[in-house]
Amino acid sequence: MELGIVALGQALGAPCEPGTLAGADPAKLRTWGYRRFHRADDGVGLTDLAVRAGEAALRRAGVTAAELDLVVLAMTDIAEYLYWDPAAALQHRLGADRAEALLLAQACGGGVTAFDTVAGRFATHPGHRTALVVAANRIVEAYWDRVETGTSLGSDGAAAAVLRRDHPDCRWLVTETISDGRNAGFMRMETGGGARPFSGAPPRIAPLVDRMDTFFDGDGRAALAFADQLTARTREVVGRACERAGVPVGALERTLYLHDNLGAFEALAKELGIPLDRTNVEQAMAHGHCGPADQLISLERLLSGGELVPGDVVALVSMSSGMHWACTLLRI
Repeated sequence: MELGIVALGQALGAPCEPGTLAGADPAKLRTWGYRRFHRADDGVGLTDLAVRAGEAALRRAGVTAAELDLVVLAMTDIAEYLYWDPAAALQHRLGADRAEALLLAQACGGGVTAFDTVAGRFATHPGHRTALVVAANRIVEAYWDRVETGTSLGSDGAAAAVLRRDHPDCRWLVTETISDGRNAGFMRMETGGGARPFSGAPPRIAPLVDRMDTFFDGDGRAALAFADQLTARTREVVGRACERAGVPVGALERTLYLHDNLGAFEALAKELGIPLDRTNVEQAMAHGHCGPADQLISLERLLSGGELVPGDVVALVSMSSGMHWACTLLRI
C-alpha cells in the first residue's frame, strides 16, 4: 500500500518552565533535562487540541474536511467525558461528516501505529484516498501527576498528519508492533472502571516508584528485568521494521522516539548503536512528553527546520502501556 504525508500540523498548550511546577523535585527535573513543557489553559480539552491540530494540517495540505475518507484519533489520557467517542466528536467538529472515525487508545504508541491502521483501511477500501491522523494528549491532573506518575514530564499537545494514497513524499514504508500483555496492569487506575466504579474522592494514579514496588511485590530483580525488557524490545521492533524495509538500522537518518527523559534517550542511542544527535532528543527536551503526538511533533519540527531531506529514512518509535512497542518507517 503506497501512502505518504501531505502535510503536518500541531497545537500545543502554553509553554511553561519546568520550575513552575508546584511540588516537583528540582533535582529530578534537572536530571531529566527538559527545558520546557506545555500546559493547556483551563477549559481546553483533548478534542479541542485535536481539532486545532487537524485544522492546521488540513489547511497546510490544501484539503477540505469534506474530502476526508478516514479520521483516526490516537490518545493516551482520558478524554473530556466517559461513555463517549472523542474520535467521532473530532470528525464532526472538523466537518468531515462523510469520513469513517476510528479511535486508537494504545496510549503513547497510537501515533506510530496509526500509519498501519490507515494502510489497512486503504487496502480494504479501494475508494479511500485521504485520511487524517490526529494524536493528542491532555493531562488530566486530577488523576495524573506531570512528574511523579511516569519517567517523563507530561505535556499537553496534539499533532496531525494528512495522509494520501500514492502521495510520493514522506512515504510510509512499514510498521511493526510487538505486544506483551504480561504487564498490562502496570499503568492501570485501580478504581473508576466496571470492576470498581468511582466513589468518594477522585482517585489518582500512584507515583511510579510506588507502582513498581506494588506491581512486582517488592521483587527488585523482577522490576530490573522489566526495565531491561523495555529497551531490548525497542531494539527488536526497530530491527524488525528495518529488516522488512531492507534498511539497515545504521542507515536511519533519524530515530524519533517518544519524548522521554534525557537518560532514556542516551540508553536508546546506546541500545541501537546510533549517535544521540540522530534522535529527536532536542525536540523532546524543548516540548515535554505529549503522549502519542511526540513523534509527529518532532517530525514537523525537523522538516520545517530543513534537517531532513528527500530520500532520508526516519523511524518513528514508541513504547506504550499494554505493553506495546511500535516502529513506523518513513522515506522523506
